Amino acid sequence: MRLLRQLAVVFTALGIIALTIMTFSFDVIKIDWVVFMELQESFDDQEVPLPVPVNSIPVDGVAYLPGSDPVNPVSVDEVSVARGGSLYQIHCAVCHGATGTEITTIAAYLVKVKPANLTSEEVQGLSDGQIFLTISNGKFNPNNSLFPDVDFSGQCPPLNENLTVRERWDIVNFVRTLAGTE
Repeated sequence: MRLLRQLAVVFTALGIIALTIMTFSFDVIKIDWVVFMELQESFDDQEVPLPVPVNSIPVDGVAYLPGSDPVNPVSVDEVSVARGGSLYQIHCAVCHGATGTEITTIAAYLVKVKPANLTSEEVQGLSDGQIFLTISNGKFNPNNSLFPDVDFSGQCPPLNENLTVRERWDIVNFVRTLAGTE
């Protein structure tokens, strides 16, 4: 009889421990643990991301040296222009239009600054490096801008995180072909 009482106490204790563990492991009672991710800054969509760490090198290698106008390393051939055309249709045509003439539904809702007409003399007069920087940073480089008094921030999103360096140069090569489509 004494042995049965001891076994009942042991099994009751084990049952309470097992029930407690299962209650918390199956989130019946949820404990909100403090994690460090909740304590750090976060960024919403289309917000400026954190700056690139000092002395870091992108996976694709250095795209250009800061302070200089990048030079197009990709030769203009059918493959580059075709790749650039398909990437342009995915990333750029929604605002600039299929032919780069800014006639789109999205352009009607942009009030501050309309998308640039990519077939215009102003855009076609830019160097390949300036077009590359515009695609990469989402705005003209202030040192090389043809429009110093216009704030381009918040207009064209920077595509340097969406496109590799090669893909951005392919888009530059495609934009050069738009000059004859006016």
